[in-house]
This record gives sequence, C-alpha cells and structure tokens, in this order.
Amino acid sequence: MTQTPTAHTSAQEQARAQFTVPAQHPMVTVLGSGDSLLRVIERAFPAADIHVRGNEISAVGDPVDVALISRVFDEMMLVLRTGQPMTEDAVERSIAMLKASENGTSDGPETPAQVLTQNILSSRGRTIRPKTLNQKRYVDAIDKHTIVFGIGPAGTGKTYLAMAKAVQALQSKQVNRIILTRPAVEAGERLGFLPGTLYEKIDPYLRPLYDALHDMLDPDSIPRLMAAGTIEVAPLAYMRGRTLNDAFIILDEAQNTSPEQMKMFLTRLGFDSKIVITGDVTQVDLPNGQKSGLRQVQDILEGVEDVHFSRLSSHDVVRHKLVGRIVDAYEKYDSKYGTENGAPKGGRGKSGAKGSKGK
Repeated sequence: MTQTPTAHTSAQEQARAQFTVPAQHPMVTVLGSGDSLLRVIERAFPAADIHVRGNEISAVGDPVDVALISRVFDEMMLVLRTGQPMTEDAVERSIAMLKASENGTSDGPETPAQVLTQNILSSRGRTIRPKTLNQKRYVDAIDKHTIVFGIGPAGTGKTYLAMAKAVQALQSKQVNRIILTRPAVEAGERLGFLPGTLYEKIDPYLRPLYDALHDMLDPDSIPRLMAAGTIEVAPLAYMRGRTLNDAFIILDEAQNTSPEQMKMFLTRLGFDSKIVITGDVTQVDLPNGQKSGLRQVQDILEGVEDVHFSRLSSHDVVRHKLVGRIVDAYEKYDSKYGTENGAPKGGRGKSGAKGSKGK
C-alpha cells in the first residue's frame, strides 16, 4: 500500500490521505464482502469521509482520524500479506488497539498485525491464534514462564489457548504428555442423581476439555493417545500424591478449587513441566461460602519468580459480542449494589449458604 503526503486545510483543520492497494490484493479482501469491512471503519470514524475508486482509497477529515484510518489500512495490509483474511471482528479490534495507542491508554508496543498474525497451532485447515492484545500476552507468558495463571470471564479463550499451546508443546516434543484436569464441583446440579459409574458422573465436567481436544487433533487419534497415557483427562482429585514430570498440565475452572486443593496441585510440578491454571473468579461454585483457591493464590504468589498472572477482561471475549456486554453489565450491577453475579455475596440464591463470606 502506498500513501500520498497528507494535505492539510488550515481553515477547516482537515487532512487528506490516499492509499493505493497493490494489484495482488483483490479489493474485496480489503473492503470485505458487500463492503462490510469498510462499513466497520466508517462507523468507527463517523466524522471522516472515506471514498473508494478502483484500487484507490482516500480519507478526509480530522488529522487524528485520518492518521488512524491510514494506520488501520496499513495494519490490514500487513495481515493480508500473510495470507490471513480480515474479518469484521479483526478490524474492530485493530481499531480499538490503535485508538488506545493514540490516546496513551495502551500499555505496550504491540501492533494489531503482530497480534493477529501470531500462529499457535494449525489443525485440519484451521489456524488457532490470539485475537486480542491480552490473549497474545497470555500466550507469550506461557512460552516464558513455568506457571501461568489465566484469569478472566467466560469466552476470553483462557482454556482454549492453553490447550492449543499444550498440543503445540506435545507435537514439538517439548513435553511427553498433556494432563488436563478440573475440580468436580456441582454448579447447582446434583451428581448423585445422574446415572452411571462415578467416572460417568464426573465426565460432564470434563466434556469441554474433550471438545477442545477434538478441535485441535485428529479425533481418531485421541483414544489412542489417551490409552497410551500421552493425554490424560481427569478430575483434580486424581492428581493428589503424584509428581508430574515432562508434562504440560492445565487446571481449568480453578476458581472452584479450595486453597488446600490449589496448594496440592501446584506442588505436583515436576521437572521439565509447565502448568497453566485458568479460571473466572466471578463464577465461584464452591458450597457454603468456601474460599476460592484461585482468589487466594493471587495474594500468595504475585511477584514470585517464574510465576505469571495474565488477566483478561470483557474486551477479550471472543464469543458473541453480547457476551462481553453481559459481563460488563454484571460487573456494573455488582459494583453498584455490592453483589456477586447479581446475587448477595456469600450466597447462591435460595439454595446458597446464608451469611457466608469470602469466596
């Protein structure tokens, strides 16, 4: 992409920039089907006039807006050169990152193209990569540290990205096995009423981990890898008394561990292993107001060498846009009324323990 020198009109305090999209990039990849990507940019900069003629794109408006629009198209071109398509969501996130950088609210030098083109794992024609700045930093932290905590609301990719890094580590022979575990805590449902053996009763808690594995590996290979012990999916209680060497270990839903369980799990760490612990401290399902090990461990291990805490927010939600808004709405309600997930703190509705504190 080439850009003409920006022209300024002092009377109206406007600037103009023009871009030429290289011929090897069809305009539909830049503008989107039905100009959907262009519409995202226009909505983000409503005061600017953006025009397209052939492979020429021009922008006229406030100098700050025009400069940002120029950077948006530059970042889009850097992504497109890698062969990765741009999506409306990717354009929106790129604009948000660039605006944060312009406003001085960004806390790092990373660019949208650096975030959007970092590949973690390719499987069955699909590439898994971070989609937000915090997700990129989370993935980078997993590479750099032995123990990483991924803490944030639902839909921020905490577990999915950790699973992708685990499969990547296994395939590159950095580890010999993957161990996936969750605490078996009832979130309002009663396991005792479910039919089948103990393993079958616990299995619903582990199902999301199986589902993620099926996205990242040939489904036919998973039973073989599990039978060989290369991949283990088990309740947290099964970790007690073990030392886990040469393994990539993921503890999911860690907000539902007790402080004792968290200490037990962390001390399973063996040689040449890596641990990733994920959870959402706003969705604790422990009974009777029991303290969450994930909440407590932040005070205990913050600042310890080779332990890293990655914190994600509603801005990192990569599910339906409404999920991020729901998370924000609950946070605003809880802040206003001193509640937790919309309910009195220490209780889980009518069935919660009365007067309990400090989950």
